[in-house]
Amino acid sequence: MGLSRGFRTTLLERARKDANFRQALLKEGIDTMLAGDVETGKAILRDYIKAAAGFGQLSEATRIPAKSLMRMFGPKGNPRADNLFQIIRHLQAREGIHLEVGPCRPGRCKSKRHRPHPINPTRLSMTTSAQNSLSLSECSAPFLMC
Repeated sequence: MGLSRGFRTTLLERARKDANFRQALLKEGIDTMLAGDVETGKAILRDYIKAAAGFGQLSEATRIPAKSLMRMFGPKGNPRADNLFQIIRHLQAREGIHLEVGPCRPGRCKSKRHRPHPINPTRLSMTTSAQNSLSLSECSAPFLMC
């Protein structure tokens, strides 16, 4: 028996309704890219953009044509760093969060899955604009966060 609704449809609907889920989706997309899985990170960010802002609104805010944005986050897309950072900066502001990458501190991680990457031991933490740490800064990726 097949599912009555598609996974992506359910994901997009929840992201439109739930700000915490949307913030977690944005963070996960960036975490995934930092961990080295750029293709999956782009796919997560593409879903986030569709649910949160839409490519049209993002295009107006960043002055990057919508078609270019869609290509950047598509399977064969290769966004330039300046465009990617501009987009991430806008998405953070839109969500009212601030993401930071910093050194991973062994022993402070609450997850038993965490093993710092030998070359790039980083973590991505997130705070709201009110500077309240969210639980999303806990380890969720095996090599990236703590």
